[in-house]
Amino acid sequence: MIRFISKCIVVLISMCTQVQAQIKQPKYEVGAGVGAFVYQGDLAPSRLGSWKTTRPGLVLHGSRLLNRTMALRLQLSIASLHGDDAKYNNPAYRQQRNFNFRTSLIELSPQLVWSPLGWSDAGKQLSPYLFGGAAISLVRIRRDASAFNAVYFEAEPELFTQLATDLSASTPRLLPAVPVGAGMRYSISPSLLLNAEASYRFLFTDYLDGFSRAANPDRKDHYYNISVGLIYRFGRKNSWDCPPVR
Repeated sequence: MIRFISKCIVVLISMCTQVQAQIKQPKYEVGAGVGAFVYQGDLAPSRLGSWKTTRPGLVLHGSRLLNRTMALRLQLSIASLHGDDAKYNNPAYRQQRNFNFRTSLIELSPQLVWSPLGWSDAGKQLSPYLFGGAAISLVRIRRDASAFNAVYFEAEPELFTQLATDLSASTPRLLPAVPVGAGMRYSISPSLLLNAEASYRFLFTDYLDGFSRAANPDRKDHYYNISVGLIYRFGRKNSWDCPPVR
C-alpha cells in the first residue's frame, strides 16, 4: 500500500511539473497599437457615431498578469475627436445649424483584463479577452457655431437662447470615463502577439462637443475606438496551476 501511494505521488508530481512547464507565462506585457477614434454625440445623426469625422490615435499599454486569467493593465491613449453637422445631409437642418467641434485627447486608464481561456498559448493561438476600468482624459475642446444660419431658424426663438447658454458654458478640461471593451489576441511566438480590440467610453457630460441645450440635452456624449497592435511579453515566468515542487 505504501509503495502504491508513493508511486501515485511520483506520478502526480510528474504531471504537475509537466503542466507547469506548459503553462508558465511571463509576468509582464507591453504593447502599442494604432486605431480609429469615433465621436458619438449631438453632432452625429447615427447611434454608431460620426464615422465621417473619424480620427487616428495611438494606444500604449503595460500589463501585469495577476493569475491564470486576470491581468491589471495601464493604458495611455493619444488621439483627437471631431464632430461636424455639415458632414451630414439628413436631417436637412444640420447643413443650416453647422455646429462643429475638435478636441485633442490624452487618456490614462487603469483596467482589469479577463481572458476566459487563460494567458497560456499551449495548444491554441487565438484567444478572446474582456476589459473594463476607469479613465481620466485631458481634453482641449474647441467648439464653433460661426456658420450657424440664424435666418433658417428664425421660427425657433428658443434655439437662440439655448445656443447662447451653451456658448457661455465652460467646457471641461478633464473628463472622467468608464471604458469597457473586448479584444482578440493571436500568438505569433511565445513572446510576441498580435491583438485587435474595441473600447467604448461612457462619459458623464454632454459637453464633449461643446453643445448641449441647443442640440440634444437628454443624451450624454461618448466616444469609442477600434485598434490593432503588437504585444511583447517579458519578465520572470509564473505558473498558477500547480505549486512549485521543492
